[in-house]
Amino acid sequence: MNLKWFFLLLICATATACSTRNEPSVNDSLTPKRYHWDTLALGGDLSYVNVVEQQGGKFYDKGTAADPFQILKAHGGNIVRVRLWHTPSWQFNLQNKDVYSDLNDATRCIERAKQAGLAVLLDIHYSDIWADPAHQMTPAAWVGLDAQTLGDSVYRYTTSVLQHLHQRGLSPEMIQVGNENNTGIMHPIGKIENGNYTAFAALIQRGIQAIRDFSSSTGQHPRIVLHVAQYINALPFIEGITQAGVTDFDILGLSHYEKWSEGYSLKEVESITRQIISIYGKRVMVVETACPWTKNNADSYSNIVSGDTPFAGFPVTAQGQRNYLLALTQAVVNGGGCGVIYWEPAWITSTLNDSWGKGSSWENCALFDFEGNALQGFDFMEFGY
Repeated sequence: MNLKWFFLLLICATATACSTRNEPSVNDSLTPKRYHWDTLALGGDLSYVNVVEQQGGKFYDKGTAADPFQILKAHGGNIVRVRLWHTPSWQFNLQNKDVYSDLNDATRCIERAKQAGLAVLLDIHYSDIWADPAHQMTPAAWVGLDAQTLGDSVYRYTTSVLQHLHQRGLSPEMIQVGNENNTGIMHPIGKIENGNYTAFAALIQRGIQAIRDFSSSTGQHPRIVLHVAQYINALPFIEGITQAGVTDFDILGLSHYEKWSEGYSLKEVESITRQIISIYGKRVMVVETACPWTKNNADSYSNIVSGDTPFAGFPVTAQGQRNYLLALTQAVVNGGGCGVIYWEPAWITSTLNDSWGKGSSWENCALFDFEGNALQGFDFMEFGY
C-alpha cells in the first residue's frame, strides 16, 4: 500500500465515522429537465426485456400498454445498457429455446433503443454467463488458450461485434470492456491475484485496442467504460489498473448497491466520485444500482434484495424508491459524476426460467409494479439536479 492510498483510506474512514446514515434530501421544487447522454447519462439496463415479453410480461404507462424502451424515453431516460454474453448455450433448453443476451438478442435490444431515440452502453461480459466479482468464467470457446491467443481472441471478438452492429447502423455510444472486474477477467489467466493486475490489464487492453481501431476505421467514437462493483473498491481498482498501464479509457463505471455497500453512505458516493475525477482525470458513472419498492413477492422465486431492511432514510415504498434514486443521483452529480443507470428496471415476473428460478428475483426492485405499471421511480431520469 503506497502513501497516497493510505491517506485516501484515512480520509474516507474519517468521513464515514463523522457522517450519519441520514441522507440529505433532494429539493423537489426543482424543475424537471432532460439531459443529453454525454452530459448526464440517465437510464436503465433493459437486457431482459425481449425475453420477459416473450414469456408473457406486459408493460404499462399511465394505464396504457407501452414499449418499455419508449416508457424509459418518455420519462426522461437517455441511455439503455445492454448485456452481451459470448455463447450462452446453457439457456437453450430453459424456455422454448428463447435465448437472451447473445449477440442476436443484444442486437434486437440495441435496435429498439435506437428506435426510441436512446443512446446505448454495450456491456461486453467476455463470458458465456454472468460475470461478477465472484465469477469471471472464460467463454467455453476460449478455454485452454494461452495468454497471447486469449488476448488475440478478445481483440477479434470485440472487433467482430462492433462491425456487426456498425453494419446495421447500431454502433453503441459507450462500450463496457468487462463486467464487475474486481477480481479480473476470464479466470484463471486474467485473474487479479495478490494485487497483481498485469495479466488482467493485458486482456483489457486488447479489448480497448479493438475499440480504438474500430473508431479509427469507422469514425465512430464510443466512450470506453471499465467497471468495478461497489464504491469501497473504486480507488484501489483504478489505482491497480492504471499502475498496470491501463490508462486509455474514458469512464470508470461502478455498481452501487446498498445491500453490499458495507456502510458506505451517499456522502461517500459523492466524496469518492470527486476523488477519482480529481486524481485520475476520468469520468465516473454508476452503471448499476437498484432500490426495492416493496418487500412482497409476485412469484415463488426468492428475491435477491428482500426489502426487509430499508435503506437508511428511505422506506420500502414506491415513494421511498423514488426518493432514494433522486438522492443517489444528486450525490453522483454533486461529486462531478456523469450518470446513473438502473439495473434491470423491467425484470418483472413472467414465465422466464433463468436456471435459478422461474419468474423474477428482482420484481420488488423493478421500476414497474407487479402488474407492469410504471412506478414513480422513473422520476430520477428527468429530475432537475
